[in-house]
Amino acid sequence: MKKINSLVLVLLFLAGVSCNNETSKKEKTSSEKLVVEKPNIVVIYLDDLGYGDLSSYGATELQTPNIDALANQGVKFTNGYASSATCTPSRYALLTGMYPWRNKKAKILPGTAPLLISTEQQTLPKLLKKEGYNTAIVGKWHLGLGTGVVNWNEHVAPGPNEVGFDESYILAATQDRVPTVYIENGNVVGLDKNDPIEADYANNFEGEPTALSDPEMLTMKWHHGHNNSIVNGIGRIGYMKGGQSAKWSDMDMADHFLDKAQEYVKTHKDNPFFLYYAMQQPHVPRTPHPRFVGKSGMGPRGDVILEADWCIGEFMKTLEKEGLLENTLIVFSSDNGPVLNDGYYDDAVEKLGKHKPAGPLRGGKYSIFEAGTRVPFIVYWKGKIQPLISDAIVCQMDLLASLGNLVGTEEKMTDSINVLDAFMGKSNKGRKSLIIEATGKTALRHGNWLMIPPYKGRNFREKVGIEVGNMPEFQLYNLKEDLGQQNNLAKSNPEKLTEMIKIFEELRGKDYKTGVKEVVFR
Repeated sequence: MKKINSLVLVLLFLAGVSCNNETSKKEKTSSEKLVVEKPNIVVIYLDDLGYGDLSSYGATELQTPNIDALANQGVKFTNGYASSATCTPSRYALLTGMYPWRNKKAKILPGTAPLLISTEQQTLPKLLKKEGYNTAIVGKWHLGLGTGVVNWNEHVAPGPNEVGFDESYILAATQDRVPTVYIENGNVVGLDKNDPIEADYANNFEGEPTALSDPEMLTMKWHHGHNNSIVNGIGRIGYMKGGQSAKWSDMDMADHFLDKAQEYVKTHKDNPFFLYYAMQQPHVPRTPHPRFVGKSGMGPRGDVILEADWCIGEFMKTLEKEGLLENTLIVFSSDNGPVLNDGYYDDAVEKLGKHKPAGPLRGGKYSIFEAGTRVPFIVYWKGKIQPLISDAIVCQMDLLASLGNLVGTEEKMTDSINVLDAFMGKSNKGRKSLIIEATGKTALRHGNWLMIPPYKGRNFREKVGIEVGNMPEFQLYNLKEDLGQQNNLAKSNPEKLTEMIKIFEELRGKDYKTGVKEVVFR
């Protein structure tokens, strides 16, 4: 009996050891799973960068080695889309996971516009915050601030901090709009209360010079739409008075935002973080630091693209130095396609040479043609994502559902679709359908096909030199065979056109106007 008891005790002890080992294994597995499922997440977002502006996407006149490194070691998408062909709508879609055409106010905003995103709305930073992430934005915002009447001399809210970002260091709108100041967590940086800021988009302040009335003060000549207040020798959109000590230095902006992004990852490396690094290049006014002036041979536009590539390289070095590369997922993209002359004479057209900012695509910024919304799109995660060129259709709007899936959230999504396997290079299947938008026009990408409904107005936008896609008849393109959209198949393939119209109406609805009379959809 004693032997049996002893044997039982031994077996119980061994079972206990085994159980403890299994528990330890489970804990370890759980811990490892946590590391895999909740990496740091960085979205690097450029402004007006075209599909053909990077050497990894076919550019031969510009070399972008640091961005190319992300493309060559991650998933490079050839069918990656912004939701829209202009800035504000694309940023709205990226952060909310919602089609911008559902919000009639989601269009290019003035610098004094109220916050576009509802504080009750689901957003990417809110979703990640609920999963234990620290969240921050550094760079361009352009989604409105406040409630419509902003006093820049007091705390400005609501803004990024009220829609999910723990920390924000931003410029309110764009580099060419007033007020030309940085805002940190709702407060203007470096403001002297004895020199208060005033901003107005309708009327100038008495005695204040403008680019129209005082052209001799300019260091950069305006071409269209940038002839209001002068700041740092550059005409802006809108009027501004005061705030002299708070005004930014244009040529130092890239370095300034880089410093803030580097500082953030250094001080938040002990917990999962989400950083939205919204760079201002190559949007106008293009003001490269003297280190980069003349480097591209293409004038300021080419120079600031090289500057942006350098900044990304320096940012990646910081991640590596801080031991964060293996646990940081990086998404790189642009808010819309390219534009050369967007308001200033800066040699972007004259010095273009053989460079093709849109690559093989038709159109550009403001355009419903492919170059308006198809942009560079790269997902990189060292050691977790294998190099791949993917033709899966993906959209920045899908980051919400996909990253939500990555971190294990069960929240309900809106228009965002979970394409995590495509982002991770595990599948070549992305979206089946996508509604793209450009200045109020919408079109359907479905499979290899693109259908554009009829729209009134001129097709060619003279000021910027871009085809915007306005035609009085339906357009239908097989993008696999005709990437440059030169052969309209609407008349020769009525069956496919009917199919595309049906899908478009199911997704978009019928309650929209093309501006063309007697349009027959069936």
